[in-house]
Amino acid sequence: MAKNLIEKITKKQINPNIPEFRIGDTVCVDCKIIEEKGGKSKERIQKFEGIVISRKGKGATETFTVRKVSSGVGVERTFPVNSPNIALITVVKKGKVRRAKLYFLRARESQYKIKERR
Repeated sequence: MAKNLIEKITKKQINPNIPEFRIGDTVCVDCKIIEEKGGKSKERIQKFEGIVISRKGKGATETFTVRKVSSGVGVERTFPVNSPNIALITVVKKGKVRRAKLYFLRARESQYKIKERR
């Protein structure tokens, strides 16, 4: 009884509009940013494009980490897959990698070349 209730609640929280992407893929995540100034709130969309270096969890609690190099500095951002703050996820390029986690990219100074998956 309790197990069925938990499954029903998690099914409601899962977003069906998420495209299929893997580790090593280059994705563009459109994130909703809410700015509040002087009691007024303004919403805008900010793009974050980079390589998916990890995916963790499953179901409603799944997250993925995207890494990009901006002005010579590595920037990583972790997103919940089913977050309402994510407007759109676009797969720019499919990458072919042989690791489950690409944490070794943190030690690389420049952008790392990943072979393309067909």
